Amino acid sequence: MTSLYRTLIALLLIGLSLNQPASAQFSSMFGPSKTIAQQKDDILKKNDDILKNLYKVAPQAKDLIEKSAGYATFSNFGMKILIAGGGTGTGVVFSKSSSKPIYMDMAEVQAGLGMGIKSTQTIFVFQKATALNDFVNSGWTFGGQVTAAAKYEKNGDAYHDANIVADGILMYQLTDSGLAAEITGKGSKYYKDTELNK
Repeated sequence: MTSLYRTLIALLLIGLSLNQPASAQFSSMFGPSKTIAQQKDDILKKNDDILKNLYKVAPQAKDLIEKSAGYATFSNFGMKILIAGGGTGTGVVFSKSSSKPIYMDMAEVQAGLGMGIKSTQTIFVFQKATALNDFVNSGWTFGGQVTAAAKYEKNGDAYHDANIVADGILMYQLTDSGLAAEITGKGSKYYKDTELNK
């Protein structure tokens, strides 16, 4: 393994261990860090863009979100070099019971051979308030791959583009090519950002 690969992997793993989003890692290297207000504004703008992208490829998601207890959007950036890889991201949770957004972070660790850089947009839909509260307050780890069509409880209509990832939690994942048919998120951890929620 060349020194360049070792350096890139070391930087990536350091970033993950600090539980900080990629933007925070690179901002200090290439320019001044953004203020708390600017970071929040960026995340809210990304949320709007993610929802627009989702509704284009899965129009039925809008109705599902409107009838839910709340939802979350995440913008993720990942890198994989040979046998090590990972990613970081930022996101926001909106609850029907509160007008205040909750800012979140995510970290991902990957194992196995591979090479490349990827960016994804992830949307969680919470059918139950308890599921939303657990996601926000206890943190949540996604440990596998899911490819199940979700059914809305009231009328049994199938939402073929949504995936059940936990009890009361549905998930969409968008890539550069559109809606992902198979959800991937093994080793992903989602947790509240203490700085942005002060």
